[in-house]
Amino acid sequence: MRRLQLTTSALRVRAKAATRLILLAIVLGSRANFALAGVSAQEAAKLKTTLTPTGAERDGNKAGTIPAWTGGFTDSAHGNASFPYGQEKPLFTITAANAAHYANNLPEGAKELFRRFPDYRMNIYPTHRSAALPASIYDSTFQNATRAHAAPAGLPYGVEGAAGGIPFPIPKTGFEVVWNHLLAYWGAAREARISTYVASPRGTIELASTYDEVADFPYYYPDATPTSFNGYYFKTRHVETAPPARAGESYLAWQPSDTATYKFAAWRLLPGQHRVRRAPSLSYDIPDSDASGFENLDEYYIYFGGPDRYDFKLLGKAEMYIPYNNNKLYSQPVSEVMGPTHANPDDLRYELHRVWVVEGTLAPGKHHVVPKRRLYIDEDTWLAVYSDSWNEDGKLWKFGQATMYLMPDVPAVILGSQFVYDLDLGGYVYGFVFKDGGYRITAPHPATTFSPDALAALSTR
Repeated sequence: MRRLQLTTSALRVRAKAATRLILLAIVLGSRANFALAGVSAQEAAKLKTTLTPTGAERDGNKAGTIPAWTGGFTDSAHGNASFPYGQEKPLFTITAANAAHYANNLPEGAKELFRRFPDYRMNIYPTHRSAALPASIYDSTFQNATRAHAAPAGLPYGVEGAAGGIPFPIPKTGFEVVWNHLLAYWGAAREARISTYVASPRGTIELASTYDEVADFPYYYPDATPTSFNGYYFKTRHVETAPPARAGESYLAWQPSDTATYKFAAWRLLPGQHRVRRAPSLSYDIPDSDASGFENLDEYYIYFGGPDRYDFKLLGKAEMYIPYNNNKLYSQPVSEVMGPTHANPDDLRYELHRVWVVEGTLAPGKHHVVPKRRLYIDEDTWLAVYSDSWNEDGKLWKFGQATMYLMPDVPAVILGSQFVYDLDLGGYVYGFVFKDGGYRITAPHPATTFSPDALAALSTR
């Protein structure tokens, strides 16, 4: 009898263990979204009819406040600095007094700024669907629609089968939308001088960093194929030039398209040291030294790096007032743009656009100082324009707001300068700041540009 009881007990233990394995498999399977292939050829054909070449709705909205997409703004004769909509006047202004009327068209962070600051406002302008991309990007996006798929570990970790365009123009899951943002088009390569400023909780404004950047997007090289970019879609080299205490600091960072296979790669060079050292992963919730630790590295570009610490759920689409066609901002001095508690509303232009709304909650077994965040991603560019972030107590903690820079000579609309508000501590960051002409899309750089040896060579200059 005793032997029978022991055997029964052992069977119960084994049964419980098997149940745990089954539940774990279900969880992992749900995180992978079972997204093993792209959409059908029949569905992809919509990119040539009812959808734009990158997957947005071609038609405007029923109210007529969002127009149809007719090809975007591609008149390169205007240049980037000669802004085509500069003479327009606001249609109306959202203030603390009427913000409740527009609550369905605003992110949670903006609502909080209206509650806190009586002088905060949003000037709403006519909507222009100015986003356009080169024909080659449209062609690659069409191919990606049927060939892009999850990496072996699942979409939380990466994408395979895509190159040269939006990977999932007809998304079915939150992870597909997030990867569309991470792999949105910025050109094949760039050179820029970027600054970051911090407004402290006391209202003082200081320069946190200025650096010269050289960056490539091998995913968007003219001859890119799904296997040619070797698993790293973005490579960047920063060389700090200010403030004086940081001049000479440099680092390299490579961003993988499959974090389970390729991992993040980073190297750092400090002034006075003539050797390059491997750096910690420049992603996730590591404090960003270029912003005096005021924001995390994955808050750059509103959301950046590996999405594998979250379960991203697609909440659907919404019509929202978002920063768009903000070229005026890039000609304004920092002293004009930054106020002690928030950005100068007169320097920002908002338009009504459709956005995808994706909510990320901390995945089982993962850690992040932001356990919940919501992203709002423009349907025409696939760039995230807003982020709401909550802390462990479920309190709204941070609010990120990007601006959109129209570059008709590319053509493209890129994600430009951004503001990240700390709603708990107070203060905010004005980051990725460049002036007209300070962001140049270039031809790809030699591969050696992004090698540790090239970084080490900078110490001898």
